[in-house]
Amino acid sequence: MTETPEWYGKSDPNPAAPPPGGVPYQPYPYPPGPYPGGYPPAPPYGEYPPPAPRNGLGIAALVVGIIALVGAISVVGGILLGIVAVVLGFAGRARVKRGEATNGGTALAGIVLGVVAVVAGLAFVAFWVGLFNEVGASDYLECLQQAGQDRAKVQECSDQFRQSVEDRFTVTPTP
Repeated sequence: MTETPEWYGKSDPNPAAPPPGGVPYQPYPYPPGPYPGGYPPAPPYGEYPPPAPRNGLGIAALVVGIIALVGAISVVGGILLGIVAVVLGFAGRARVKRGEATNGGTALAGIVLGVVAVVAGLAFVAFWVGLFNEVGASDYLECLQQAGQDRAKVQECSDQFRQSVEDRFTVTPTP
């Protein structure tokens, strides 16, 4: 099959008739020329499309602010995460002012939520300190310091603290 067929390279006088190989000739279905719907032309020199906005810091400030507000009851979550939300929010606002981001409102919401979380965390600090003093926990800690490593004295401190909680709140704590 290394020989060239006799009809190869000759024009067919009857194009409807199949060639000697038995497979009819099918023209390419697309017109000749460049690929339809090709690439758009390159922009002129010096004109490039603007970069995509970098909105990550504003969104991160909002998410961290929400988490900080929810975690404000744990004090550490409210204060530390609130500060992180405020810092991220200001960084996001700086990107908006430079034209690198488009979500100034989201960054501002992160700042506001961060500040509210810090204030709520500080309020819970006051609440927990008041509750700590109300149940006599400072006396308990002082008793533990004086007891040192003596197990009998440590147990006595625990019993006194339990009795103090029962007297103040009329509740019997279970170990």
